[in-house]
Amino acid sequence: MIKLFWFCVIAICLTNTVNAQDCQFSFKGKVTDFHNNTPIVGATVRILDNNKYTTTNNKGEFEIKNLCSETLTIEVSHLACNPKTFKVNLTKNIYKEILLEHHLEELNEVVVKSKVKTETTSIEKSIKKDVLDNFSDKSLGDALNTVSGVSSLNTGNTIVKPMIHGLHSSRLLLVNNNVRLFDQDWGDEHAPNIDINASDRIDVIKGANTLKYGSDAIGGLILLKPKKYAKIDSLFGSSLVSFNTNGLGGNINSELIKTYKSGFYSKLQMNYKQFGDFNTPNYNLTNSGIKSLNTSFRLGYNSFEKGFDVFYSYIDNQFATLQSSHIGNVNDLVIAINNQQPSTNEPFSYTIDNPKQTILHHLGKIEAYKRFKGFGKLNVQYDFQINRRKEFDLRRGDLKNTPVIDLRLFTNSLQTDLQIDSSDNLKINTGILLRYQQNDAVSGTKTRALIPDFDKYDAGLYAITNYDLNETTEINAGIRYDFSKIKARKWYNVADWQQTYNYDVLFPQFETGTIDGTRILTNPEFTFHNISTSLGLIKQFENDFSLIFNYGLASRMPNPSELFSEGLHHSAARIETGSLALHKEIANKFAVSLEKNSTGFGFTISPFFKQINNFIQLIPTGITTTIRGAFPVWEYNQINAQIFGVDIDINKKITDQFNYFGNISLLKGNNKTDNIPLIHMPATNFGNRFTYKNDNLNQLSISLTHKTILKQNRYPNYNFYTFNAITQQNDFVDISSTPSAYSLFGLQSSAVFKAFKKGSLQLDFNIENLFNVTYREHLNRLRYFADELGRNFNIKIKINY
Repeated sequence: MIKLFWFCVIAICLTNTVNAQDCQFSFKGKVTDFHNNTPIVGATVRILDNNKYTTTNNKGEFEIKNLCSETLTIEVSHLACNPKTFKVNLTKNIYKEILLEHHLEELNEVVVKSKVKTETTSIEKSIKKDVLDNFSDKSLGDALNTVSGVSSLNTGNTIVKPMIHGLHSSRLLLVNNNVRLFDQDWGDEHAPNIDINASDRIDVIKGANTLKYGSDAIGGLILLKPKKYAKIDSLFGSSLVSFNTNGLGGNINSELIKTYKSGFYSKLQMNYKQFGDFNTPNYNLTNSGIKSLNTSFRLGYNSFEKGFDVFYSYIDNQFATLQSSHIGNVNDLVIAINNQQPSTNEPFSYTIDNPKQTILHHLGKIEAYKRFKGFGKLNVQYDFQINRRKEFDLRRGDLKNTPVIDLRLFTNSLQTDLQIDSSDNLKINTGILLRYQQNDAVSGTKTRALIPDFDKYDAGLYAITNYDLNETTEINAGIRYDFSKIKARKWYNVADWQQTYNYDVLFPQFETGTIDGTRILTNPEFTFHNISTSLGLIKQFENDFSLIFNYGLASRMPNPSELFSEGLHHSAARIETGSLALHKEIANKFAVSLEKNSTGFGFTISPFFKQINNFIQLIPTGITTTIRGAFPVWEYNQINAQIFGVDIDINKKITDQFNYFGNISLLKGNNKTDNIPLIHMPATNFGNRFTYKNDNLNQLSISLTHKTILKQNRYPNYNFYTFNAITQQNDFVDISSTPSAYSLFGLQSSAVFKAFKKGSLQLDFNIENLFNVTYREHLNRLRYFADELGRNFNIKIKINY
């Protein structure tokens, strides 16, 4: 009985102790938008420990009462916001201001959709990852050729240089992972050193929204973007293997990605590609293979308020140059043009002999960002590039393995980008760029350097605004200033300096006073100030229609090749001559795009017009005789040019499983100074693709593709005569006439199978040049020597894990 009494006493005391615990505290505060400090109405504030919750009022305020003294886990969430979780040690009444991000496009978990643009007012097309996989064993230029208005200037079938509306090289900006590419892009036979397997998406901007990346995008902008990873704990990747019957080669590409819920991520990617000699429908192309080893690495941290990204890529390319395209002099060129087959036709081989190119390219980047409450986002980036290019000619003896061109280009840049987005309808983007370049014409080639040693200094400043006039209209305007200074060290022949070019009168300040026999040492130095502007407008209409207008003023300084080239360019088999008297190009660009974006039926009609003053072109002007024979002479000069045309794209959903896609590009380029057509302009071309897709049958996809390139009838006549010492006659050298029109058909098919618990196996089977058509492309520099490639069967196996 006594024990029962004491038990009751203890129980009553414990009950009173619990009831006496202080649960009278309150947690209140205010939830606001990180960007502009406006209150967020209807946000949910939940205590995860006891599931108590409330919502914010029209002032963004909230209060939860009758809380006990303890550590609480709070979660704040709102529709279209990234939820925020934190802990509170409740020992008294607490008031806390909570910031949420209220912009959908900034969420880390948002997957980039196909219709998302770089700028709302830009005229652009995108290539997504599934399409890029189709070109995993090909080049960037091959992938871009699927976009209307984009073509390529080729050297054989492996060196593919992208063109937008007939413009390439220094007029076309290539940005890889937010780093502008610098890799001796001035040469017609210099393709971009980029592995498309390392990218998730490519945006082709054909309008004027390019000021953020440079002032000289007269042709346009190509953006290669990496994937943005979700904040989850995961390990995943893929491996892709391909094989081709034409060239008996292919590639292997693997990537492995590790992500963390904390926001950290890392990625390792490697790619190896090799092909032997390719073949046309009728013969083998001796010495036309390729070997490429590429790898890239990413490491970063991604959160809303701050983050960083580290990226490095290494590219090692070896390109064989068709052996029969190596000519000793202009008479060899006459023979090649008159023959229907290459002069050299040997059995298939994987060996890459001279002539050839070898390129090593290193690219590194460190990027970090920080957001500031009620203001915006600041991004700071440092990047570097090292490009080593060697070109080998057919040489004998001790010089057999010595390159005729050996160039090393070092580029490093520091840039900032500030996005001010505190206002809902006004966004401001401004930034500063500092860049230094050093080119080293490596000695030991036993030839005169085509491009001399130089140092180049760049500084830029830009400001871009986006303003929403109303719910259906947005305007974009920007201005950019660039300062460039280039200092070179170059030897000239005294006779050329004083008599041929008259430089002793035009540029006496460049003379150093050093004369070595027949040579004079000079230090050319140039300074350029470039102003560029852009204006964009988009108007949305009912029924998914929109109208976009772009205007751009672009300025471009002459590149080192245009200024300093002098001598025999061995890989091009021609003598190239630059000019110190060149001025900067100034282009006025106009573009309009009428678009209808819907899954059932859509189209884009995009006319464009470019007026380019002081347009720099490289054209043949005659022949000259050297100790090796007579060679064509190509000189840089300046004219006023006009380029105009229209790109049209159509998509039609025929049924739930059948779709049609079509495009056509028309372009004309005029040399207004001489009243003749511009050289190297793309011909009218159009394409069609019919696709069957059945998601219920292993995601089966079958496509029939077609593309027609019409004969280019508008070309300047730069033909000439040369004396043939053997026949003692003048031979006509037809280097201007263009090949006939041609049409190509192809077949693409793929299916996806469930191979693992959390993975898949994709099989692709493709046929290129289905009917084995014999043809030549007038934008291929080797069209004088051989036909284009014949039929190719391609198999790809991709494993996602």
